[in-house]
Amino acid sequence: MTSAPLGTSVKGFDEKPRNEAAPGLLRLDPLLLLGVIALIGLSCFVVGTATKDDIPGQPSYYLYRQITYGVIGLVLLIGISQFDYSRLREWRFGLYAFLIGTILLTFAIGGAAKGSTRWIDLGFFQYQSSEMGKLLLVVAIAGFMVERVRRLTDRETTSRMMLLAVVPAMLVIAQPDLGSGLVYIAIVASILFVAGTKWTHFVALGTLAVTAILVVLVAAPAMGVEVLKPYQVDRLTAFMNPTDDPREQGYQLKQSVAGIGAGQRTGRGPEGATQTQLNFVPEHHTDFIFSVVGETFGFVGCALILALYALIIWRGLRILTMAKNLFGALIAGGIVGMLLFQMFVNVGMTIGIMPITGIPLPLFSYGGSSVLMTFMALGLLQSIHVQGKGSMAGKKAPAAV
Repeated sequence: MTSAPLGTSVKGFDEKPRNEAAPGLLRLDPLLLLGVIALIGLSCFVVGTATKDDIPGQPSYYLYRQITYGVIGLVLLIGISQFDYSRLREWRFGLYAFLIGTILLTFAIGGAAKGSTRWIDLGFFQYQSSEMGKLLLVVAIAGFMVERVRRLTDRETTSRMMLLAVVPAMLVIAQPDLGSGLVYIAIVASILFVAGTKWTHFVALGTLAVTAILVVLVAAPAMGVEVLKPYQVDRLTAFMNPTDDPREQGYQLKQSVAGIGAGQRTGRGPEGATQTQLNFVPEHHTDFIFSVVGETFGFVGCALILALYALIIWRGLRILTMAKNLFGALIAGGIVGMLLFQMFVNVGMTIGIMPITGIPLPLFSYGGSSVLMTFMALGLLQSIHVQGKGSMAGKKAPAAV
């Protein structure tokens, strides 16, 4: 008797393979889930200790909200992990249109904070289109890439994908949100790398990027054209000469480095972290939260946080290799690249080796849109793992007879 393909019926009988794959929840990557839970748990603790004196009479204001975001995020992660991510490929045009539409809508009805128009007030939640746009861009670009599977290494493909990322990036930078715009470029670069784009294309893109930076920071200002806001230029250049601007961007950097240095090996503890408690460290619950970790828990605390990120990146790369199709591999590559870029830039700017761009530390910085977007991205990684593991289990199972 011949064997039928796996999962098909024979002679009208709808039979299942004998070794049925485990339910989706049991196929989640446990190490990735552990790293995520550990990070959000530590984030809640650090945010709570750093902000207890920020709002008089409400010592737990930021803590309760961060816990709420964490709980909702975990629910979203588990829910998305049970969804077949391959269906998203059909939605690529809609997702990209939604990305552009919400960014444009933010200009029209968005709320402003510190000179930036970045969020839409939904009453119960402030939706930051630039944050959610990161994940939308990952899925959309991956979908467009798969449609050109026979021409992945063509120069035209590289140009089209870069253009698709540059359009929303420029809109976001105009809000202004320079950090998110840079993340968009990092996302498409990661996807192109996973797709096997030729190294010569990356050289050309790198040359264009350097040229653009020189035009924006040097040539345009010399001709009286203001591409970036003055404070954005100061942020980008402060890390090279922090003493040139000791009261503004240079001040932020000096206080951040001082806080990390004061923590030494094991930290000062929550009560002894004077740089944080006296508000010398700027934006200590968002952009510079890694400085709080350094001062409060020292080198040991920083090493623990970085180890958890290394765990998540490792599991993300492993999931990339076990994806059941190219679409999943490209999504995984885009998500890993996004997380790695944000982590590197955020930590780098707190210790003075990267420009201050306002990029949050994934899953650690306070913020609803950023935290929920990251959980959703990790949920997609888990979905790729679940589908990939199920596919491998199916191949190993005996065919229905």
